[in-house]
Amino acid sequence: MNETYVECLVAKKPSVMLSFLKVLLIMMTVVFVFLGLMFVPALLVAIVTGVGAYFATMNANVEYEYLYLDKEISVDKVMAKSRRRKAGSFLVDQMEIMAPMGSYRLDNYKNRSIKKLYDFSSGVAAQPEKRYRLIFAGDTEVILEPNAAMIKAIQTVAPRKVFTD
Repeated sequence: MNETYVECLVAKKPSVMLSFLKVLLIMMTVVFVFLGLMFVPALLVAIVTGVGAYFATMNANVEYEYLYLDKEISVDKVMAKSRRRKAGSFLVDQMEIMAPMGSYRLDNYKNRSIKKLYDFSSGVAAQPEKRYRLIFAGDTEVILEPNAAMIKAIQTVAPRKVFTD
């Protein structure tokens, strides 16, 4: 059997607002714990802000893991390097085009109504553009930041659909 397996890990750029919220909630938790030693209701507020700080910490450090195996691209969301959640799975057979974000080959797809948009990239527009736009079955758009090995593996399966210009 001829199976291709490629794995790629991309860290998402942390949001400034989420980082600020994380620090704010941690500081509020500490303050309300000290106030909770004197007033019991402040301890309840400390618990709530502590839970909020936990979730803000989990969502502030996000990485995406792309896995290409036998004509299927699956994406997992790794939060704080401890929790993994399946974010999506896409078949290469249903893919219409894969091209860099600024490519002229995507001009025909600009006026389409996209029902589902998934952005699994780092969120940083680099030069040259490393993010790729994939359009599946006409209504789903996925933005990935694959490495060269993954692009080559997808290109061997669908050479007329993958562009690297």
